[in-house]
Amino acid sequence: MKLAFAALLLVSLVLASSLHAMAGGLSPQPAPGLCDTKCGERCQKAREHDRCLKYCGICCQKCQCVPSGTYGNKLECPCYMDMKNSKGTAKCP
Repeated sequence: MKLAFAALLLVSLVLASSLHAMAGGLSPQPAPGLCDTKCGERCQKAREHDRCLKYCGICCQKCQCVPSGTYGNKLECPCYMDMKNSKGTAKCP
């Protein structure tokens, strides 16, 4: 009985880890144009408009969200807020 339980537990763990790995590989991509639209709104008042759009687009693709407004509100999107460049400063506008 103990052997059957141990085998069942092992099979369950293997299946669970397989499903977890498959789900991680299928991360949803934002709808086409969503990042362009959201970043256009976010960067509309930026002095460096093209640069803002570039980095906002990178962050949107990775984080699947863009904070509302033209500045701040990064708490709405923790991934966006936490992204850093190689110098350790904020990457996302």
